Formats: sequence, C-alpha cells, structure tokens
Amino acid sequence: MARRNPPPGSQTSLREANRARLVESLKRHGRLTQVELAGSTGLSPATVSNIVKELTASGILHTSFTSRSGRRATLVSLARQLGLVAGVHFSSRQLHIAIADTARAIVTQSSLPLPLDHRHDAELDRLSLLLGDMMESLGGSVSDLLAVGLALPAPIDPRTGMVSTPGLLRGWEGVDVAASLSARIGRPVYVDSEANLGGLAEAREGNGREASSSVFIRVGHTISAGLIVGGDLFHGVNGKAGQIGHVTIDENGPICRCSNRGCLEMYAGGPALMSLFPPSDGMQRLGDLLQAAEAGDGSSRRVIADAGRHIGIAAASLCNLFDPELIIVGGELAQSGEILMAPMRHSLERTALASADGLPEIVGASFGEWAETRGAIAIALDHVTVDAQALPYTA
Repeated sequence: MARRNPPPGSQTSLREANRARLVESLKRHGRLTQVELAGSTGLSPATVSNIVKELTASGILHTSFTSRSGRRATLVSLARQLGLVAGVHFSSRQLHIAIADTARAIVTQSSLPLPLDHRHDAELDRLSLLLGDMMESLGGSVSDLLAVGLALPAPIDPRTGMVSTPGLLRGWEGVDVAASLSARIGRPVYVDSEANLGGLAEAREGNGREASSSVFIRVGHTISAGLIVGGDLFHGVNGKAGQIGHVTIDENGPICRCSNRGCLEMYAGGPALMSLFPPSDGMQRLGDLLQAAEAGDGSSRRVIADAGRHIGIAAASLCNLFDPELIIVGGELAQSGEILMAPMRHSLERTALASADGLPEIVGASFGEWAETRGAIAIALDHVTVDAQALPYTA
C-alpha cells in the first residue's frame, strides 16, 4: 500500500529524504557521477545506486556513461523532460539570454547590444518579447518556463530585490525587477548582481568548483566582485559585498558615479580606459580596445596592463579581508588574458599579506562572456521544485 504521508523517522521517510538530498545535489552541480553523488550527499554508494535506478525509471533522472581517471563511470543528471529555465544577463552594454534544461544543457541562446543608459521598463518589455520568440522557436511558450534567473550590473538588496545603492544603475533604481518581469511573463523570476552570478557559475561548474572559497572579479564597463564561501554566495546585509569597483584608489581623484572620489572604476573601468585615447583612435567600446591589444598595439596593451595593476591592488585588499583560495577574473576585459592578469598577480604579490600556502591563484573565467548567464540559470534551478517523492512506496 502506498504511503502519502509517511511518519517521521520511518524507513519510508528516510528514503524520501535521501531522494530529495540526491535531487538537490544534482540541481546544484548539474551532472555528477554516482561516486561524486555519494560524496556530495553523504549517502553510501549502494544507496545512491538504488535511488538512481528508481528515479531513472520514473523519468526524473537521466544516466549516461563517461570515463573518470581512466575508469568507466555512470554520469547522472536531471532528465530534460522536467522542463526549461531561462538565464538572462543585462550588462552595461550587452544582453545575453540562454534557455537550458534542468541538466543545464543550453538549448538556445541569443545576445544583442544595449544602449549605454538603458532603462528597466523598455528593456524588460523587450526581454519579454525575446523570451516568447525563443520559446516559440522551441515549440513552446513562455508559460512553459519553470523559472527565470536575471543578472544585473549593480548590487541587489536580497531583502527587497532592488538595486541597493543609488547611482550605480540609473533607470533601474527603486524597482523590484523580479516582480516587474514576473508580472510581464507570468513566471517566477530571481535577481542578483552580475558578479555574484558569474561567481556562482564558476563555483558550481567552472574553475572555482574545487575551491573552498573564491572571488569572481568582473572587469568590464564596471568593476565588481562576487564572494563565494562553500559554494554559496555571500551577499552582506544590503547585497553590497564585493563592490571593489568603489574601493578608493585616490581620495583626491575624480568623482565617481557613486558620488565618492577616486574609486577603482575611475582608473580601470571601461569608460576610464576609453577616455585615455583621442577620438581619432576610434575607441568606442571595450571590444575596440581588446582588438587593438590583440593586434599588438602598444598603447592599448599598456592601458590594459595599468588597469590590471590597479585591480590587483584592490584585489590584494580583498584578499587580506576575505582570504579566498582562488581569484577568478571575468567580464569583457578578461578576454585580454595575461595582458591584464600578469600585472594583477604582480600587484597581489607586492601588496597582499603572504601566508605559508602562498597567495591565491588568479585564473580566467571558464565560461567567458556567458558566465553570468549560466549563474542566472543556476539560481533559477535553485528555486525549481523537483518532486522526487512522487513515486509511491510500498510498505
């Protein structure tokens, strides 16, 4: 006889809890082998094997074969037919959208440029249409989405869902962005900052996956960081944790958009770097600077290297306060690679407190310009309910 509400502490209740633990681990990490599942859930390999067989037969899980350390292993993920989620990233100048299944496999994606001072109302209207078009191309509609994750280029107060600091994202302030988009598309929406979600993607499935703590420094039109502890984001009280773009480099420096003087962004952010070139050089976007640097232009390479030196000094302060195991560099400027990161390492070596284990390694983001979008997919999946207890149990 099937039990719908097994008593607490019973064998059936324990099995349901084990199922739920396994499903949550797959939501968090995407794909794992059965051995990795045993490690992440604390369940025995035999218990994991039984649950995987059961949930695969019910259509909740999908299994395939892979090779790990030269040995054949069973790779487990949530089944595609459970549904789709969307990840959206509004950067200062670009919009990225990706639709993925519950195993985080991207089924379609799109990107387009944005005006510099874009506003929430016009852009959320456009996003609603784009999501509808993309889902229609897959043979569905927006109503088929389980959830939407959204990354914005500003700190988000986790208590209100609004931009937490005035001046950092004009046109989006004082707006509950998640509620506003949800009202347009009729689906649940979850919002966080682009640096936080870039860091989350790297911690869950990228270069930060093996690190106990990491910092994702996003360098582009703006500069910010996401702090990861034990695979989870650290927001701070108002969501402002990691805003190193507004660390003061020179207290007598130029006025920043945050109303302070001499912030890091005023020396290493996109607009500051573009302003160093005369109009005749045609430097309009960071892409122009990156292209020139890749072609060997000395002035462009020097500008990026100087930015790396400034960012490295701010990163050293962050290391002294937060003490991460790893620093991951993402955002548009990170595409310059060692031109940016080598001076960062030099500044870190000169100014950060050393330890017996040495300084944190600095590496590039594994997902490039799509890291923040993948992080948006991750928070959407975090809020999706997968009913691993739907199968009846026999007493």
